[in-house]
Amino acid sequence: MPEDIQKTVKLKNGTELPALGMGTWNIGDRRDRRSDEIASLRAGIDLGLRVIDTAEMYGSGRSEDLVGEAIEGRRDDVYLVSKVLPSNASFQGVQKACRTSLRRLKTDVIDLYLLHWRGGVPLEETVRGMEALRDEGLIRDWGVSNFDTDDMEEIEEVGSDCMANQILYSLEYRGTEYDLLEHDASRGIVTMAYSPLGQGGDLLKHRVMREIASRHSTSLGEATTAQIALAWVLRRENILAIPKASSPAHLRENAASLEIGLTDEDLAALDEAFPPPHRKTRLAML
Repeated sequence: MPEDIQKTVKLKNGTELPALGMGTWNIGDRRDRRSDEIASLRAGIDLGLRVIDTAEMYGSGRSEDLVGEAIEGRRDDVYLVSKVLPSNASFQGVQKACRTSLRRLKTDVIDLYLLHWRGGVPLEETVRGMEALRDEGLIRDWGVSNFDTDDMEEIEEVGSDCMANQILYSLEYRGTEYDLLEHDASRGIVTMAYSPLGQGGDLLKHRVMREIASRHSTSLGEATTAQIALAWVLRRENILAIPKASSPAHLRENAASLEIGLTDEDLAALDEAFPPPHRKTRLAML
């Protein structure tokens, strides 16, 4: 059985989830890594990182296929999230896409099904398709991804059951702090933070990150800059972070970030190095 992750978030329907899960972007693309990637996901489940996020877009379905193999025999230990492309977000398109994802994932239900980003299909039609899937028992809940504040206001007008908004959030991308994070939290909508460790490695090499890491330790030893970046994201309530599940060692490092309590001095130094927004900025996407 998986271990318990102490920090949690709660969906507005009462479902409680660990605040740290596993992302699968770019996982499943290489055959020579497949066994290691499956082992990583299974190790993560054992650590209590039971939220696994994937999407039909990732590797054109290869990520979902790998996740399906990884969770076989462990389905009850996993909270499974997948996403539908906006090109498949019509009422009929959502039905077809979801069933295809279910086959790849080798399961009969997706716990949380997200619209990957907003496209040309009216939100009312997409929501109607999501609710039909929920009524049929093929998904348990639905949500969105890459929606800014005005998009969230519109989705609320057509459906009150949006459970989560998955967005880019890290020290490198703080624009959502201006209004989006508070907006969603005030409505009980959980923020799922993808790429919380930044992009390209520059964040993790930053001088301030190294200095702060040197002042902290975990059960694994001296803290790493990746753990500091993740601890910073996880410091907020209502945030579920889904860093990539790249190896069992990396997963253990991610889990240990929950042991780190950043000080006021740390947070001030990070604000100086990576300033918070002072005006509304366009939602960043990867």
